[in-house]
Amino acid sequence: MSTFEIGQEHFLLDGREHQIISGAMHYFRIHPDQWAQRIATAKAMGLNTIETYVAWNFHAPRRGKFRLDGQRDLARYLSLIQEAGMHAIVRPGPYICAEWDNGGIPAWLLADPEVLMRRDEPRYLAAVQEYLDALLPVVAPLQVDRGGPVLMVQVENEYGAYGEDKVYLRKLADMLREGGITVPLFTCDQADDQMLTRGGLPELHKTATFGSRSLERLQVLRRHQPSGPLMCMEYWNGWFDAWGEDHHVTDPDGTGQDLRELLESGASVNLYMVHGGTNFGFTNGANDKGRYRPTITSYDYDAPMAEDGAPTAKYDAVQDVIRTHRGLPAEPVARRAAAPSLHVAAPATTVALWSLVDRHLNWQEHEEAPTHEQIGALSGFSCYRTQVDLPEGALLTIGEARDRVQVFCNREPVGVLDRAEGGRALALPAGDTTTLELVVEDQGRVNYGPRIGEPKGVIGPVLLDGEVLRGWRAAALPVDEWAASMTSGQEGAPARRTAGLPGPSLSLWRLDGLAAADLFLDTSGLGKGQAWFNGWNLGRYWGKGPQETLYVPAPLVRQDHNALVVLELTGGRDAAARFVAGPRWSTTTAD
Repeated sequence: MSTFEIGQEHFLLDGREHQIISGAMHYFRIHPDQWAQRIATAKAMGLNTIETYVAWNFHAPRRGKFRLDGQRDLARYLSLIQEAGMHAIVRPGPYICAEWDNGGIPAWLLADPEVLMRRDEPRYLAAVQEYLDALLPVVAPLQVDRGGPVLMVQVENEYGAYGEDKVYLRKLADMLREGGITVPLFTCDQADDQMLTRGGLPELHKTATFGSRSLERLQVLRRHQPSGPLMCMEYWNGWFDAWGEDHHVTDPDGTGQDLRELLESGASVNLYMVHGGTNFGFTNGANDKGRYRPTITSYDYDAPMAEDGAPTAKYDAVQDVIRTHRGLPAEPVARRAAAPSLHVAAPATTVALWSLVDRHLNWQEHEEAPTHEQIGALSGFSCYRTQVDLPEGALLTIGEARDRVQVFCNREPVGVLDRAEGGRALALPAGDTTTLELVVEDQGRVNYGPRIGEPKGVIGPVLLDGEVLRGWRAAALPVDEWAASMTSGQEGAPARRTAGLPGPSLSLWRLDGLAAADLFLDTSGLGKGQAWFNGWNLGRYWGKGPQETLYVPAPLVRQDHNALVVLELTGGRDAAARFVAGPRWSTTTAD
């Protein structure tokens, strides 16, 4: 058993001054078989602590179902941190931001329009209580005062950037205490006077977030935290990327120099991120500050440890600073080995998306176009269908696409309405009775700002030449299930050799004779879609970049009988499955 307290000037571990030197690393962005290796690499950098968010929606994909298995086994992750001789900081939200879908708040909660998020509202707080009732029995026994690694637990997250409901914050703190959390509670906000005032409570320890000018930002924090240790809870040593923009990189030496000043000031720090990992599946978030910008699949973040865990030049710079500061000798760390380069000329099986739509959907009927929440499409894709007469063509107009709508007339592509481009209207060709179908992609829920919690799908009204279009059928597309069926050989017919991939379609490649090593799927010859490797949803790809590879963790790779499934939405110029030696970016920019 140990004690951890907030002293007048320092954190106190077992009564002795303790400087936290931590790194953020999210278990839900890493294959669980790689947790121990990633923790070991972080420790070799010189860190003494690992910080992690807890993503509520990752553990509770449906209300009343709370999962703690496999990649969701938080207790195992925290125990591995302890086994490595390190401590942990846990940030359970309920809102986490993190460039994660909806900031971690479950989409099923949004189906009730009366719910008011992140404030003292009974429906929301009831759901939060259910979450903490399931989560805290995992965290509480692993607190440092019970022999575990957990030093501190956060209340909410950067709340001052969103609201100032002090009653809400106190109720969250009470829930944590009543749920058995006895270690110190804290808040974090950007190093901004207004945000620190709005987001904190006098009885909770305040920390700040920033990525440069550390000494100046610590002075801002000290104005709001007159006594007690100073801590940067998120030292932004890199940044995230959005589709169609450059991959962000920052100067390793500049990061090291600023970090040195921060550590020499005596402040504690948590590197955000030490290792970012991957937004597998449909877990990426988005930002919307006037324009919708979905986050890419890779959460590389230009962190010291790259998406695949490999140490980078930034790792070397930061390691030197931290180990020198702590008086530790240098510790060499293995570099990335080139991944196998593979080429499978053509898919073994291809099936048109429409074939699956016609045979496998549970349609719902709605007079007007429903939202995704109304049809239970909490992530991924949906299809909307109606019949229209177009003797002279017509103008299709929607209130808003959330987030990308592919429009088809009698299964022929007409065009795309993309939220990021502001597309809301499209001319439909002339025809007699026409089946109008919309394939809609939720590209990631906004994770920061006032648009958190907005509905997805086709946002009405939907108009045809100015008249409301009625009589819709709509359904979620269970693409994970379809990919699993492709993998097991239950779907599809032998593919015809073509120069590229048709869209929309699902294709299967078989790969044998592999070693258990990380792989990097080259997506530069594809259009837009989703990929699975041996049933694991690798995430989204998009030809607009900057990401040109999808990371395949080594634990997924078998010697034989490997299956790659790709959902191609628009058509790709290359029918081959190609794997390359390492991650690739189409464009980069230095911040």
